[in-house]
Amino acid sequence: MQRKALGLVLGSQFFSALADNALLFGAIALVRQDAFPAWSIPVLQEFFVIAFIVLAPFAGVFADGFAKGRVMLWSNGLKMLGAAAMLLGLSPFAAYGVVGVGAALYSPAKYGILSDIVSSERLIAANGMMEGSTIVAILFGVLAGGKLADVSVAAAIGTVIALYVLAGALNYFVPVIRPAHPFERHALPNAFRNFRHALARLWGNRDARHSVFGTSLFWGVGATMRFLLVAWVPYALHITSNALPAYLNGATALGIVVGAAVAPRVLRMHTAFKSIRAGVLLGGVIALLGTVTAIWQAYVLVALVGALGGFFVVPLNALLQERGHRLVGTGSAVAVQNFAENGMMLLMVGAYTALQRGGFSPVSTAMLFGCSFTVLCLWLALSWRQARRTAAA
Repeated sequence: MQRKALGLVLGSQFFSALADNALLFGAIALVRQDAFPAWSIPVLQEFFVIAFIVLAPFAGVFADGFAKGRVMLWSNGLKMLGAAAMLLGLSPFAAYGVVGVGAALYSPAKYGILSDIVSSERLIAANGMMEGSTIVAILFGVLAGGKLADVSVAAAIGTVIALYVLAGALNYFVPVIRPAHPFERHALPNAFRNFRHALARLWGNRDARHSVFGTSLFWGVGATMRFLLVAWVPYALHITSNALPAYLNGATALGIVVGAAVAPRVLRMHTAFKSIRAGVLLGGVIALLGTVTAIWQAYVLVALVGALGGFFVVPLNALLQERGHRLVGTGSAVAVQNFAENGMMLLMVGAYTALQRGGFSPVSTAMLFGCSFTVLCLWLALSWRQARRTAAA
């Protein structure tokens, strides 16, 4: 039963993430087609992530209150409606925001269900498979989205809708597992209080606190890198297609697959904090991107960025889920994680947008973000080490 359920969850996640990433490049092409200013392209991400922040108090309650397979099904349906609205002419920013609402509800369920269907000993491995399937989907999604968008924006978005339907069909067959905290009428009125409680419990735990900050840094810089590559390619390599930035994002995704596969073989739950060393190196490699002038060099560096990122984030995710499952319930823990991660994405993408509007070149921006990431990871490593020493004293 575990193997079948895990296979269905991973399959659904693959097609849903494939659609998410293809849709991003379809939306970028649509913004360009409608002659919006170049600096507005990252604003798509702002519309997407705001739902994660606003719905954070409710998403965990929703995921923990119903069978998580059904929550994934409903959420994929909502993402499909957002994509359809974009195809029918709704503002790409508003439509992408609807997709963000579906994604915000989907995320706690997709991670939370892992704790329901696998043992704690297999949780890092299951996370590795989840991240691996997600990154493979990102790889094919960005490649397909970039290529299709160059041919036809409508074809790109129509393909996305079909993928969401397929993901939802797989969700339908996920075994219905009774929720640990069944949804009740008073659940939503108490959502803010419960969210504050979960936030306080996790922030009060040394490992959970540092894991949340680490994964937030990763996803913040990852979201920024996507749009940075879109601006950097025509600036540094003098190529204006949608496809090459998508291919470079695909190379990053391929690197993450490698890093995510290696991490469970090298690190265990009690040594997960050591993955921060990869984060320190990651920032340096991003800064080096500013010096690249050849396509092959770009592919090598972004693949290395991905490998270091996968090794960095997978152990921290697993550690947070294990602590969160024990302290507040996995759905609530992932909702807190989404709040922090998407808050960081909103902040970093907002900073990137401000730098673009202020006239900073993509090269200068890459160097600034890379160096900042390295400094923050060094601070995180020192803070965690000091906290561990204090606890052991």
